[in-house]
Amino acid sequence: MKLELRGITKRFPGVVANDSVNLSIATGEVLALVGENGAGKSTLMNVLYGLYKADEGEIFIDGASKKFNSPADAIAAGIGMVHQHFMLVPVFSVVENVVLGSEPTRRLGALDIEQARKMVREVSERYNLNLDPDAIVEDLPVGVRQRVEIVKVLLRDAKIVVFDEPTAVLTPSEILEFFEIVRTLIKSGKGVVFITHKLKEALTIADRINVLRRGKVAGDADPKTASEAQIAEMMVGRPVQLTVDKKPASPKQVVLSVRDLSLIDPDGRTVVDQVSFEVRAGEIVGIAGVQGNGQTELVMALSGLRNANSGVVELDGKDVTKASPRDRHSLGMGHVPEDRQRQGLITGMSITENLVLTRYHDKEFCDGMRMRWSDASKKAKELVANYDIRTSDPDQLASTLSGGNQQKVIVARELSRKIGLVLAAQPTRGIDVGSIEYIHEQIVKERDSGTAVLIVSTELDEVMALSDRLLVMYRGRIVADLDPKKISHMDVGLYMAGSRPESAVGSRR
Repeated sequence: MKLELRGITKRFPGVVANDSVNLSIATGEVLALVGENGAGKSTLMNVLYGLYKADEGEIFIDGASKKFNSPADAIAAGIGMVHQHFMLVPVFSVVENVVLGSEPTRRLGALDIEQARKMVREVSERYNLNLDPDAIVEDLPVGVRQRVEIVKVLLRDAKIVVFDEPTAVLTPSEILEFFEIVRTLIKSGKGVVFITHKLKEALTIADRINVLRRGKVAGDADPKTASEAQIAEMMVGRPVQLTVDKKPASPKQVVLSVRDLSLIDPDGRTVVDQVSFEVRAGEIVGIAGVQGNGQTELVMALSGLRNANSGVVELDGKDVTKASPRDRHSLGMGHVPEDRQRQGLITGMSITENLVLTRYHDKEFCDGMRMRWSDASKKAKELVANYDIRTSDPDQLASTLSGGNQQKVIVARELSRKIGLVLAAQPTRGIDVGSIEYIHEQIVKERDSGTAVLIVSTELDEVMALSDRLLVMYRGRIVADLDPKKISHMDVGLYMAGSRPESAVGSRR
């Protein structure tokens, strides 16, 4: 089967997301689709999958023109998609999730559960996916949940399978297992489209690489001869520094002290369990872990967005366990939240308003009764220039910015004042390599100026490259305190999965 997209154009108000894009993929090969955040990758695949209708262009399968008005049309044509955020019902079993919407039935429409189990086992065994049909999805590790999504697609006889950022939440060992699954799919005659921002993975698994930039095809690359640097330059239109350039740390006094911190969810589940650690001035401490192991709740407790059930948080020797976010902010805590649009910005307000959002009450911008907007505007123009925020007018709405520039607004707001601690959660999630390079530079610059930095990230490459010390969280606990220069990605991945590698070097636990 050969699939072709010819001249695909998709417009949204004020934006051309895809501009006359041509792309082809055949069964028996892996095509990696890479590009900056907002380059049009997901939009293109959503057109292919029938979620969007193209304004111009056509889709061809084996030379015949096809029109997809819904995902059902795409599925019927042999196209399947595994979304970045899994489309599963947590309380259902594996078999119930897999056959949902296409259930085998007996007389009077009753679900034939035995036939459904047989179907799941057959597909699972054929592609070495090792699934228990009766396991409850919410009890499964992330990597196994992804396999459930793959079986859903294969059960519907997909010939071309699209994976949208499939390794974003996987440990290193799960990524290797995923690559083996992809190779099995290719050997069985499937075609795979692999959407990713991880260039190393694209070079590892792909037969061809297509690069999108600003909605257009910027070029293609042969994984056998191309380098990460070459592909990154195609993505952003300029050379990009892909490695973190930093000198050895010179840690000084303790700035953040966390002792026996615990948080309990309303349902009685302990999400942060007796966590203790310190962060010193002039060092970057990273926290690694698969999403959902307590990192989000820990950051909320440290920033004051959530009250701890027990334990102590001290900032520069002051007990701030019960302090409000504003109080912590006033004491010198900068916070880059993990969800920029829900927690970091008010997208319906201007860039200027967002840049002073946490400082509107400061004497620099307020006389006690009213804002001095002329001072705020002057400051905003200064920050837009200093932090390379790509906008023609700081009075534009924050919603008009790309993801990378929205993130720069938050970083500029939090780092442009006198602070002693930076608390950065997923600081580069969903942004392009050029913006990642810039934000990493700012974080290292803060460390070198004597600021204490705590980074929480599910991107293992990022957290290992930035960190001077590396903590690993698993099921709400700190399970390892490591030197990132003395331990491999694979061994860190074992800690992230709840195991302890026998050969691990550099553990301080």
